[in-house]
Amino acid sequence: MLNLGDVRKSRGTGSQRYSLVIPRLQLHAGEQLAVVGPSGCGKSTLLDLLALVLAPDRAARFEFAPGREALDIAAIWRASGQNPLAALRSRHLGYVLQTGGLLGFLDVRANIGLSRSLLGLADDGVVRRLAEQLEIADQLHKRPAALSVGQRQRVSCARALAHGPQLLLADEPTAALDPLNAARVMQLLLSRARDQGTCCVITTHDEDLARNSGLQIRRIACQRDADGGVTATLGEAC
Repeated sequence: MLNLGDVRKSRGTGSQRYSLVIPRLQLHAGEQLAVVGPSGCGKSTLLDLLALVLAPDRAARFEFAPGREALDIAAIWRASGQNPLAALRSRHLGYVLQTGGLLGFLDVRANIGLSRSLLGLADDGVVRRLAEQLEIADQLHKRPAALSVGQRQRVSCARALAHGPQLLLADEPTAALDPLNAARVMQLLLSRARDQGTCCVITTHDEDLARNSGLQIRRIACQRDADGGVTATLGEAC
């Protein structure tokens, strides 16, 4: 599904420089990974690279295989292939934002079905099934403002899964929740993704939650360099 080698992304210069290094990342269909680290260590930058919205500065290997054949994402970036990447994102990726990212003028049903509507996919009952599985079926007629924080996060999870993506990315999806609700939302999200055979990469600062949820763990470690800048490196599974 994902095969990355020596991928690097930097921002700023000198003492204001921040660099993310991914020495190696390989994930197969259905695998579930947690990337763990404190705020500001580069977790969101990693997700933006995997979401194909942020171009790496260097990539010895960056392959994405939503089907039988692996696509050379690094080559597409070098060719400024924005249109092919946009098509890949819309069809094969689901993204759960830390803030939920719901549209306030749409009700829950329309928010969940948004990804399907944009792809021209018919309503085959998946919106209601996901709502039932994520325990928000009784909220389908409401607007996001009328929901609790936990309910909004579950709506965001349902929306990210509704079009059947091969890769699900989630940026601190439980950060705003109390421990009980965080564990519940995480388990519901992972269970639905597992049922669909979706590969997951979830960032979190809560390593205990990730381990208790059965996720493979990889940490991001930071070091201060001679120029005063910071280099963050994605470690191996632990």
